[in-house]
Amino acid sequence: MNEYDGKQVVGIDLHRQRSVIVRQTSTGEQLAAVRIINDPVALGLQIEKAGPNPEVVLEATYGWYWAVDTLEAAGATVHLAHPLGVKGFRYRRVKNDVCNAGDLADLLRMNRLPEAWIAPPPVRELRELVRYRAKLVALRSGLKAQVHAVLAKAGVLIPVSDLFGVAGRTKLARVPLGEPYSQRVISLLELIDVLDQHETRFVDRIAAELGDHRGYTAIQALPGGGPTLAAIFVAEITRRAPVRRPRAPVLVGRLDPQTP
Repeated sequence: MNEYDGKQVVGIDLHRQRSVIVRQTSTGEQLAAVRIINDPVALGLQIEKAGPNPEVVLEATYGWYWAVDTLEAAGATVHLAHPLGVKGFRYRRVKNDVCNAGDLADLLRMNRLPEAWIAPPPVRELRELVRYRAKLVALRSGLKAQVHAVLAKAGVLIPVSDLFGVAGRTKLARVPLGEPYSQRVISLLELIDVLDQHETRFVDRIAAELGDHRGYTAIQALPGGGPTLAAIFVAEITRRAPVRRPRAPVLVGRLDPQTP
Protein backbone atom coordinates (compact mmCIF):
# COMPACT_ATOMS: atom_id res chain seq x y z
CA MET A 1 0.00 0.00 0.00
CA ASN A 2 1.31 3.42 -0.88
CA GLU A 3 1.94 5.75 2.06
CA TYR A 4 -0.08 8.49 0.31
CA ASP A 5 -3.31 6.47 0.04
CA GLY A 6 -6.19 8.78 0.85
CA LYS A 7 -4.14 11.88 0.11
CA GLN A 8 -3.76 13.77 -3.12
CA VAL A 9 -0.28 14.12 -4.56
CA VAL A 10 0.48 17.48 -6.14
CA GLY A 11 3.33 18.32 -8.52
CA ILE A 12 4.18 21.96 -9.21
CA ASP A 13 6.32 23.18 -12.09
CA LEU A 14 7.40 26.52 -10.66
CA HIS A 15 8.43 29.40 -12.93
CA ARG A 16 9.19 33.06 -12.35
CA GLN A 17 5.77 34.47 -13.29
CA ARG A 18 3.47 31.48 -13.80
CA SER A 19 3.37 27.91 -12.56
CA VAL A 20 1.55 24.69 -13.42
CA ILE A 21 -0.10 22.58 -10.73
CA VAL A 22 -1.00 18.93 -11.36
CA ARG A 23 -3.13 17.07 -8.83
CA GLN A 24 -3.18 13.27 -8.74
CA THR A 25 -4.73 10.51 -6.69
CA SER A 26 -2.39 8.18 -4.82
CA THR A 27 -2.68 5.75 -7.76
CA GLY A 28 -1.58 8.29 -10.37
CA GLU A 29 -4.94 9.32 -11.79
CA GLN A 30 -4.74 12.95 -12.84
CA LEU A 31 -7.48 15.03 -11.26
CA ALA A 32 -6.58 18.48 -12.55
CA ALA A 33 -3.86 20.49 -14.28
CA VAL A 34 -4.06 24.25 -13.91
CA ARG A 35 -1.81 27.19 -14.65
CA ILE A 36 -1.68 30.10 -12.19
CA ILE A 37 -0.02 33.47 -11.99
CA ASN A 38 2.48 33.27 -9.16
CA ASP A 39 0.73 34.68 -6.13
CA PRO A 40 0.39 33.26 -2.59
CA VAL A 41 -3.39 33.65 -2.64
CA ALA A 42 -3.77 31.89 -6.00
CA LEU A 43 -1.49 29.07 -4.90
CA GLY A 44 -3.28 28.69 -1.58
CA LEU A 45 -6.68 28.47 -3.29
CA GLN A 46 -5.48 25.71 -5.59
CA ILE A 47 -3.95 23.70 -2.75
CA GLU A 48 -7.23 23.88 -0.84
CA LYS A 49 -8.75 21.83 -3.69
CA ALA A 50 -6.30 19.01 -2.90
CA GLY A 51 -8.01 18.32 0.41
CA PRO A 52 -6.44 18.11 3.88
CA ASN A 53 -2.69 17.58 4.23
CA PRO A 54 -1.79 16.92 0.59
CA GLU A 55 1.70 15.77 -0.39
CA VAL A 56 3.21 18.49 -2.59
CA VAL A 57 6.45 18.50 -4.54
CA LEU A 58 8.27 21.25 -6.42
CA GLU A 59 11.83 21.72 -7.57
CA ALA A 60 14.44 23.75 -5.70
CA THR A 61 14.60 26.27 -8.50
CA TYR A 62 14.31 30.04 -8.92
CA GLY A 63 12.20 31.64 -6.19
CA TRP A 64 10.99 28.56 -4.28
CA TYR A 65 10.97 30.23 -0.84
CA TRP A 66 7.58 31.91 -1.09
CA ALA A 67 5.93 28.83 -2.59
CA VAL A 68 7.17 26.49 0.15
CA ASP A 69 6.10 28.92 2.89
CA THR A 70 2.64 29.30 1.33
CA LEU A 71 2.19 25.54 0.94
CA GLU A 72 3.28 24.77 4.50
CA ALA A 73 0.97 27.47 5.85
CA ALA A 74 -1.88 25.77 3.96
CA GLY A 75 -1.19 22.47 5.74
CA ALA A 76 0.62 20.67 2.92
CA THR A 77 3.53 18.31 3.45
CA VAL A 78 6.11 19.85 1.13
CA HIS A 79 8.90 18.00 -0.64
CA LEU A 80 11.68 19.88 -2.41
CA ALA A 81 13.12 18.05 -5.42
CA HIS A 82 16.81 18.42 -6.18
CA PRO A 83 17.07 19.74 -9.78
CA LEU A 84 20.11 17.63 -10.70
CA GLY A 85 18.51 14.47 -9.38
CA VAL A 86 15.21 15.08 -11.16
CA LYS A 87 16.92 15.84 -14.46
CA GLY A 88 18.00 12.23 -14.85
CA PHE A 89 14.39 10.99 -14.73
CA ARG A 90 13.04 13.17 -17.54
CA TYR A 91 13.16 11.12 -20.72
CA ARG A 92 9.77 11.98 -22.22
CA ARG A 93 9.71 12.71 -25.92
CA VAL A 94 7.00 15.29 -25.27
CA LYS A 95 7.99 17.80 -22.62
CA ASN A 96 5.92 20.66 -21.30
CA ASP A 97 5.02 22.21 -17.96
CA VAL A 98 2.17 19.78 -17.30
CA CYS A 99 4.44 16.79 -17.99
CA ASN A 100 7.12 18.23 -15.73
CA ALA A 101 4.68 18.73 -12.86
CA GLY A 102 3.29 15.24 -13.43
CA ASP A 103 6.78 13.75 -13.40
CA LEU A 104 7.45 15.28 -10.00
CA ALA A 105 4.21 13.89 -8.62
CA ASP A 106 5.04 10.46 -10.09
CA LEU A 107 8.47 10.39 -8.49
CA LEU A 108 6.99 11.33 -5.13
CA ARG A 109 4.30 8.65 -5.34
CA MET A 110 6.85 5.99 -6.24
CA ASN A 111 9.28 7.06 -3.49
CA ARG A 112 11.94 7.82 -6.09
CA LEU A 113 12.13 11.56 -5.51
CA PRO A 114 15.66 12.94 -4.93
CA GLU A 115 14.88 15.38 -2.14
CA ALA A 116 16.67 18.56 -1.16
CA TRP A 117 16.58 19.99 2.33
CA ILE A 118 14.08 22.78 2.95
CA ALA A 119 16.14 25.34 4.83
CA PRO A 120 14.09 27.23 7.45
CA PRO A 121 13.73 31.03 7.06
CA PRO A 122 16.58 31.95 9.47
CA VAL A 123 19.03 29.83 7.48
CA ARG A 124 17.79 31.30 4.20
CA GLU A 125 18.33 34.81 5.56
CA LEU A 126 21.87 33.97 6.63
CA ARG A 127 22.57 32.45 3.23
CA GLU A 128 21.29 35.61 1.59
CA LEU A 129 23.93 37.63 3.43
CA VAL A 130 26.77 35.16 2.87
CA ARG A 131 26.01 34.53 -0.80
CA TYR A 132 25.54 38.21 -1.60
CA ARG A 133 28.90 39.01 -0.01
CA ALA A 134 30.42 36.35 -2.27
CA LYS A 135 28.77 38.03 -5.27
CA LEU A 136 30.30 41.36 -4.28
CA VAL A 137 33.74 39.76 -4.02
CA ALA A 138 33.33 38.14 -7.44
CA LEU A 139 32.33 41.47 -9.00
CA ARG A 140 35.30 43.17 -7.39
CA SER A 141 37.66 40.45 -8.63
CA GLY A 142 36.35 40.99 -12.16
CA LEU A 143 37.03 44.72 -11.92
CA LYS A 144 40.56 44.10 -10.66
CA ALA A 145 41.15 41.73 -13.57
CA GLN A 146 40.15 44.52 -15.94
CA VAL A 147 42.78 46.82 -14.43
CA HIS A 148 45.44 44.17 -15.00
CA ALA A 149 44.18 43.74 -18.56
CA VAL A 150 44.56 47.47 -19.28
CA LEU A 151 48.12 47.41 -17.94
CA ALA A 152 48.89 44.34 -20.03
CA LYS A 153 47.80 46.20 -23.18
CA ALA A 154 50.33 48.88 -22.36
CA GLY A 155 53.03 46.35 -21.52
CA VAL A 156 53.22 47.61 -17.93
CA LEU A 157 54.14 45.37 -15.01
CA ILE A 158 54.03 46.88 -11.52
CA PRO A 159 56.08 44.75 -9.10
CA VAL A 160 53.96 44.94 -5.96
CA SER A 161 52.22 42.22 -3.96
CA ASP A 162 48.94 44.17 -3.83
CA LEU A 163 48.30 46.44 -6.78
CA PHE A 164 45.21 47.83 -5.06
CA GLY A 165 46.84 48.65 -1.74
CA VAL A 166 48.34 52.02 -0.86
CA ALA A 167 51.77 51.32 -2.41
CA GLY A 168 50.28 49.69 -5.48
CA ARG A 169 47.89 52.55 -6.18
CA THR A 170 50.68 55.10 -5.75
CA LYS A 171 52.72 53.35 -8.43
CA LEU A 172 49.65 52.83 -10.58
CA ALA A 173 48.94 56.58 -10.57
CA ARG A 174 52.40 57.21 -12.05
CA VAL A 175 51.99 54.85 -15.00
CA PRO A 176 51.84 56.81 -18.28
CA LEU A 177 48.72 55.57 -20.05
CA GLY A 178 46.77 57.00 -22.95
CA GLU A 179 43.69 59.02 -22.01
CA PRO A 180 41.09 56.31 -22.75
CA TYR A 181 43.10 53.73 -20.78
CA SER A 182 43.76 56.00 -17.79
CA GLN A 183 40.09 57.00 -17.62
CA ARG A 184 39.06 53.36 -17.63
CA VAL A 185 41.51 52.56 -14.81
CA ILE A 186 40.25 55.52 -12.76
CA SER A 187 36.66 54.38 -13.22
CA LEU A 188 37.55 50.80 -12.28
CA LEU A 189 39.32 51.92 -9.12
CA GLU A 190 36.33 54.00 -8.07
CA LEU A 191 34.01 51.02 -8.56
CA ILE A 192 36.39 48.79 -6.61
CA ASP A 193 36.28 51.26 -3.72
CA VAL A 194 32.47 51.21 -3.74
CA LEU A 195 32.41 47.41 -3.69
CA ASP A 196 34.97 47.43 -0.86
CA GLN A 197 32.55 49.50 1.21
CA HIS A 198 29.59 47.22 0.47
CA GLU A 199 31.60 44.07 1.14
CA THR A 200 32.77 45.46 4.49
CA ARG A 201 29.17 46.29 5.40
CA PHE A 202 28.05 42.72 4.78
CA VAL A 203 31.06 41.22 6.56
CA ASP A 204 30.14 43.26 9.64
CA ARG A 205 26.48 42.26 9.36
CA ILE A 206 27.34 38.57 9.08
CA ALA A 207 29.70 38.80 12.07
CA ALA A 208 26.94 40.46 14.10
CA GLU A 209 24.45 37.74 13.13
CA LEU A 210 26.82 34.92 14.06
CA GLY A 211 28.68 36.51 16.96
CA ASP A 212 27.33 34.03 19.54
CA HIS A 213 27.22 30.99 17.23
CA ARG A 214 29.47 28.26 18.65
CA GLY A 215 30.24 26.75 15.26
CA TYR A 216 31.21 30.13 13.84
CA THR A 217 33.64 30.67 16.72
CA ALA A 218 35.02 27.11 16.64
CA ILE A 219 35.83 27.15 12.92
CA GLN A 220 37.78 30.38 13.29
CA ALA A 221 39.93 28.70 15.94
CA LEU A 222 41.10 26.09 13.41
CA PRO A 223 44.29 26.67 11.39
CA GLY A 224 43.32 28.59 8.25
CA GLY A 225 39.82 29.24 9.50
CA GLY A 226 38.68 32.84 9.34
CA PRO A 227 35.35 34.65 9.59
CA THR A 228 34.58 34.23 5.88
CA LEU A 229 35.13 30.47 5.85
CA ALA A 230 33.31 30.12 9.16
CA ALA A 231 30.27 31.99 7.84
CA ILE A 232 30.17 29.81 4.72
CA PHE A 233 30.31 26.62 6.79
CA VAL A 234 27.55 27.76 9.12
CA ALA A 235 25.28 28.97 6.31
CA GLU A 236 25.80 26.13 3.85
CA ILE A 237 26.60 23.14 6.06
CA THR A 238 24.34 23.83 8.97
CA ARG A 239 22.52 21.25 11.06
CA ARG A 240 19.78 19.74 8.96
CA ALA A 241 16.43 18.33 9.86
CA PRO A 242 15.81 14.64 9.05
CA VAL A 243 14.73 14.03 5.47
CA ARG A 244 12.49 11.17 4.46
CA ARG A 245 14.66 8.53 2.83
CA PRO A 246 13.22 7.05 -0.39
CA ARG A 247 12.26 3.40 -0.15
CA ALA A 248 12.36 0.92 -2.97
CA PRO A 249 10.17 2.02 -5.90
CA VAL A 250 6.50 1.18 -5.51
CA LEU A 251 4.88 1.15 -8.94
CA VAL A 252 1.21 2.00 -8.64
CA GLY A 253 -1.16 3.32 -11.25
CA ARG A 254 0.73 4.94 -14.10
CA LEU A 255 4.01 3.36 -15.10
CA ASP A 256 7.52 4.75 -14.73
CA PRO A 257 7.74 8.47 -15.65
CA GLN A 258 10.05 7.48 -18.51
CA THR A 259 7.00 6.13 -20.30
CA PRO A 260 5.81 8.65 -22.96
